[in-house]
Amino acid sequence: MTTQSETTGDVRGDVASIRERPAAQVLIIGGGINGLGTFRDLALQGVDVVLVERGDYASGASASSSHMIHGGIRYLENGEFRLVRESVTERNGLLKIAPHYVKPLKTTIPIFSTFSGILAAPLRFLTHKQGSTKERGAFLIKTGLTLYDSFSRAGGSVPRHQFAGRTKSLQDQPELNPGLKYTATYFDASVHDPERLALDVLGDALATGPRARSANYLEAIGTQDGGVLVRDRESGVEFVITADVVVNASGPWTDLTNSALGRRTEYMGGTKGSHIVLDNPALLDACKGREMFFENEDGRIVLIYPLKGKVMVGTTDLEADMSVPAVCTDDEIEYFIGLVAHVFPDIAVERSQIVYSFSGVRPLPHHDDTQPGFVSRDYRIVPGTLPGLDSMTVLSLVGGKWTTFRALSERLSNDVLALLGVDRTVGTAGLAIGGGTGFPVGDEARRDWIARYGADIGAERAESLLERYGTKAKAVIEALAGIDDVPLASAPSYTRGELAYLIRTEHVVHLADIFLRRTSLAFTGSATRAVVAEIGEIASSELGWSLLRRNQEEDAFVGELSTAHGVHLVAGNGSEAPALR
Repeated sequence: MTTQSETTGDVRGDVASIRERPAAQVLIIGGGINGLGTFRDLALQGVDVVLVERGDYASGASASSSHMIHGGIRYLENGEFRLVRESVTERNGLLKIAPHYVKPLKTTIPIFSTFSGILAAPLRFLTHKQGSTKERGAFLIKTGLTLYDSFSRAGGSVPRHQFAGRTKSLQDQPELNPGLKYTATYFDASVHDPERLALDVLGDALATGPRARSANYLEAIGTQDGGVLVRDRESGVEFVITADVVVNASGPWTDLTNSALGRRTEYMGGTKGSHIVLDNPALLDACKGREMFFENEDGRIVLIYPLKGKVMVGTTDLEADMSVPAVCTDDEIEYFIGLVAHVFPDIAVERSQIVYSFSGVRPLPHHDDTQPGFVSRDYRIVPGTLPGLDSMTVLSLVGGKWTTFRALSERLSNDVLALLGVDRTVGTAGLAIGGGTGFPVGDEARRDWIARYGADIGAERAESLLERYGTKAKAVIEALAGIDDVPLASAPSYTRGELAYLIRTEHVVHLADIFLRRTSLAFTGSATRAVVAEIGEIASSELGWSLLRRNQEEDAFVGELSTAHGVHLVAGNGSEAPALR
């Protein structure tokens, strides 16, 4: 694997490997989960494939998910039965091939009426208009869950749903709104570390050999000399990549990428979704380890989700303006606080408890006057060509979501293989991803793994690394052997050696990459000034930064935390750190 530390002049090693051989069978533009999944699939077939991503891997729409792998029960009302069946199948599959990151998620729906929404539901189904904003009642929810269960019969990995009346529901969760009439509980799945799962998908592709190459912070900016002109956003170096097929997997930015390449399209119409993360022990306890998933009075589907010792609350579904960055607004925060009060009226939620917020744009298709909540979450692949490059086919991906990324990538790869005249040799259904390979399932297997690899670092540390990286923890443990590894003074759940290993091997370019996508430090509110300085020192040592560069990286990350995530760190003297704009 080419790493950031391997450089050729001022050009990073990942970029240099592409620049030295700028021709491939396939060029993928976009390093979100769908672009990465397609990269992995094609690499496994032995295709000569290059992937470029203008930011960090999984830093766009893929970083703004609700951390769910779900069958999409609400898609039933849209009549998207194919998507629900595929989603349930993929959910069940990911529980098996990525068990280190994808776990069963117990989900409870609080229900406040019996028959509400019955008259409005057929209208919503037929027209995809919002219609009545009344919450769906028990009858509709029971019907939907029964149908949902039917999609899980083959290869089901989760139990069927259960209904409970008011008395039993309040016995189980006493803090629930006493005005409810029922609760319905079913299982979907969670992905606690989506960005790390994306890195595992990338790693699988690069492990196939030198015919699979990729680089982050490498942007497609136009066409030139019969190929796609790219610019390294770090060094400013520009060069042309030629390919037989170009896959535009830019997510919400698909039209903007096509425009940069000289082809005007209007495929996309994404919607904005925001979340907040709360440090609220009472709310965490009230959830009883399960996600609360329900329809608010305005018809939006929202969730209260215990995650990493905090509680995530989301999401909105608003029209997005791609010309401005998506951020969680004050109005959205008030909306989230209100919906928590609707479910748990006696639990106080204050703005001061918000340790992190994030917002992103879903890669949805152009939808005219269709209500955002009813825009299809399915995907399609649109072929085309570029002006002056008729021999180069461009496949634009419209739509897609985390749950179905493997199936989508397989379908997209099949289209590419057909264009290349290449046969598929490896299937990805049932093929373990990254640290899910050989992951110990069951208590006995887990104890054996920990005993085997924890001899030198201790059982507790080995278990922690297994949780964090799956079986790829073995490589981390080997890297720590023989060094005087010590916990970070400012964040002792990580060690200096572990952070140095991540920086060396996981394509880190900026300090933000570490906090936002290689670790959970920002998400859990653990990114203090002291942590920023300590990890900045480690990154500076590993990546050869000057003192000026290190200071710039720290200031840039602190500014990004403030402007994009609502986190305002304080300086050593207790004053608020200035946000960079």
